[in-house]
Amino acid sequence: MEINELFEKFKSKRIAIIGDVMLDAYIIGSVTRISPEAPVPIVGLSKKENRLGGAANVALNIVSLGAEAIICSVIGQDLDGNELIEIIEKEGVSSSGLVQSSYRKTTVKTRIIGNNQQLLRVDSEQTNNISQEEEEKLILKVKELMEGGIDAIIFEDYNKGVLTPYVIEQILNLSKLHNIPTTVDPKKDNFFAYKGVTLFKPNLKELKEGLNVSFSIQDKIAFEEAVAQLESKLNNKNTFITLSEHGVFIKSSSAKHYIPAHIRTIADVSGAGDTVISVATLCLTVGLPIEEIAAYANLAGGLVCEKSGVVSIEKEQLIAEIRLLEKA
Repeated sequence: MEINELFEKFKSKRIAIIGDVMLDAYIIGSVTRISPEAPVPIVGLSKKENRLGGAANVALNIVSLGAEAIICSVIGQDLDGNELIEIIEKEGVSSSGLVQSSYRKTTVKTRIIGNNQQLLRVDSEQTNNISQEEEEKLILKVKELMEGGIDAIIFEDYNKGVLTPYVIEQILNLSKLHNIPTTVDPKKDNFFAYKGVTLFKPNLKELKEGLNVSFSIQDKIAFEEAVAQLESKLNNKNTFITLSEHGVFIKSSSAKHYIPAHIRTIADVSGAGDTVISVATLCLTVGLPIEEIAAYANLAGGLVCEKSGVVSIEKEQLIAEIRLLEKA
């Protein structure tokens, strides 16, 4: 498919992102002296920033690629939750799938930066599973979205308690009923809850932890045995493993491909997985072959690693890189 046509097709797609959303807060300044009260640096504050994190960063990537993103989660009925909704809507993401609960705390990760270095991180969060009432409210929101028409569902799991086994099971049942593709960026806790999904995307570390196995990526036989073990437990249609500096691996019932990493100057790997699942999901919705899905997602993940902090992919930069890739 021609690149302009591909990105034109992205514009018509509506993607629901279900999972743990959070605020990434930054307190930024300079350090010129040590506190007389304790052996710690004093940060002279220059600015504060609040950014979208967790599943909300996946939504930002979807919007950056030209599609519509609807975030679905349970957050607190608190000041941080209100701030989160305000930023979500300001960034062009729909908050119609959010449930605010007076029994829940909105996750905020506050990073204190001095002289361009992170000195400390303070996490304000609640990681127990959401209540049965909150589960039902979230499932109802997603059900209404499906009935209104969506093109794919991304499960973005950060083990903060929103994606419970019950929520996962019910939403997967509904997605099959409505014939909606599902993709997953998993974490260890509910690794095997995503049965029958369209595309399952752990990284290599998560694959090893989930299966409780150990091997070198150079041992392709052991690696592919682990993938086969995963698929026997999940019965998923496609498996997509990110392999860090070794690139990515993708497999369907009829084909498998290793895509090498591109040489990059890595500044920060944070958020790369969010970009990879976003690009892969959109490519899946337009029917690209799995090798192209993996190649484009791999390319996008590498591009965001060249930038500091959690950032979303820039569409024009990705288009330019895809064109270079196709000329090579």
